[in-house]
Amino acid sequence: MRTVALVHGAWHGPWCWAPVLAGLDEVGVPAVAVELAGPDLHADADAVRAALDELQDVVLVGHSYGGAVITDAGTHPSVAHLVYVAAFAPDADEAVSAVPLEGGEASEVPRAMCFGDDGTTTLDLGVAPEVFYGDCDALDVERALGLLRPQHLDTFRQAPRAVAWRQRPSTYVVCTDDRAVPAPLQRNMAARIPEVAVVELAGASHSPFFSRPHELVELLAGLT
Repeated sequence: MRTVALVHGAWHGPWCWAPVLAGLDEVGVPAVAVELAGPDLHADADAVRAALDELQDVVLVGHSYGGAVITDAGTHPSVAHLVYVAAFAPDADEAVSAVPLEGGEASEVPRAMCFGDDGTTTLDLGVAPEVFYGDCDALDVERALGLLRPQHLDTFRQAPRAVAWRQRPSTYVVCTDDRAVPAPLQRNMAARIPEVAVVELAGASHSPFFSRPHELVELLAGLT
């Protein structure tokens, strides 16, 4: 059986995957959530590669910014399949902040971002719930707001050193009510992945690990 390795997005941590990890455990699928700490995309991808060194036959999952990370790290020989969840899937020479595809202009992330003098960004806790957690339970949102952390701008400015989706079978999960990575951008990124399997979560916000964990578990278990 394959192992599922979960990669979180910007401002988040492995904690966001807790409902999915619990669900995978219930159905007997081995899974890990990888910690990213920056300060840039390449460092985050190297952290994922280090985790993959300890695993074999992996379904590598990236959420949001984590999609750029798995694009870089996913050429690791342990990776059998990639899963992008409302995630960036940049091509060569593309950074998360500059994917040249239609749809990204509708993102509401900029109005939720606060910029520090040290090159990091944080999220406005008054705006983040509607942008990131629109269909999530209030208790999950409250917990998430207490765990969000700064994210260095350099993570959004680097292009991946490899493009794993050109080399590995891939699945793209589109969240149709996403206000952070709009669904049109998600679909356009998915459309250029060769032979991609596209799954749409109708009505899902940017955080299906909270609002739709059972559907993610069913999908991932089916890939193992």
